[in-house]
Amino acid sequence: MSRVLIVGAGLTGSLCACLLRREMQNKVHIVVWDKARGTGGRMSTARPPDSSSQSADLGAQYITATAAYARSHHSFYSELLSSGVLKPFDLLIEGLKLKDGSRNYMTPLGMSSVVKHFLSESGADLFFERHVTGLYRRGASWEVQRKAGDSEEFDAVVLTMPVPQILQLQGDVGQSEILLSVQQKQQLAQVVYSSRFAVALFFAPDVVFTFPWAARYVADNPYICYIAADSRKRNAGLSLIGPSLVVHTSVPFGLEHLEKDKEEVQPIILQELYELLPDLPQPISIKCQKWRYSQVLTSVPDCPGQMTVLDRPLLVLGGDAFSHSNFDGCVESALSMLNVLKASL
Repeated sequence: MSRVLIVGAGLTGSLCACLLRREMQNKVHIVVWDKARGTGGRMSTARPPDSSSQSADLGAQYITATAAYARSHHSFYSELLSSGVLKPFDLLIEGLKLKDGSRNYMTPLGMSSVVKHFLSESGADLFFERHVTGLYRRGASWEVQRKAGDSEEFDAVVLTMPVPQILQLQGDVGQSEILLSVQQKQQLAQVVYSSRFAVALFFAPDVVFTFPWAARYVADNPYICYIAADSRKRNAGLSLIGPSLVVHTSVPFGLEHLEKDKEEVQPIILQELYELLPDLPQPISIKCQKWRYSQVLTSVPDCPGQMTVLDRPLLVLGGDAFSHSNFDGCVESALSMLNVLKASL
């Protein structure tokens, strides 16, 4: 039985694990590592610092299916809708213009529930706080080193973390780049990510938002580009737990303040938020997140969803940087990696 390590418990990694299990059943032993303390990656659903029953989506906010992808990825949408993970998102999104035939979907239990669904279906052994630091070729397998703990060996490795983190790895890939061709190095060097901050505000149960929208895109503001009444967006029951609000900063603001601590940036964001929404009550809890790698602005050129670094032992790179930065881009990458894994294993 081949041991396959998938690094990254975000959407691409979880879906790849799920598809691999369905295609190869019990012929593979699938292991998923993530350096974070929970699932989701950039589709994370966070709780306030006091760990109450409130939650908010700090990364991806909703899923938009174009008419073309609704057809080509019908099985994925159908599965998530039938299981209740996705529901149509028909509330007002101020400032959004949908293309003809496109449809928005929200997640009642938060965006991380999409990732959790596919991980559950994969039957993979899931480990958190496993921060991969190096990859070394050892004959027909890979020795994978991590920040704390012993290294382990696997027959195949799939890397789905952001490209800059791949290039920082020690060993035969990354900083030494022994196995990467000149062309592959040039392709990976072209990837560009946006950076931003996200702030979630959690309110007391008696608070009622007076504005009409579930989400709003803010035009011509140097600080804030998006606000969501997260609990309203997800149609969460609020009688006991209270509503939540999420703020995303603009890309220029994120880039300007990227090297600052989030504790230093949070007051700036909140000040601007209360200028936009002066009637907003004071929250009972706040959580701030810095997304150094938010959305992919420039993806890897000439890569159909993945990059195979080595066939034996298999090392394949994937994620939205090898397609495009949304749900369907991650699906495309997972499908591409599945084809490579099946052919190799």
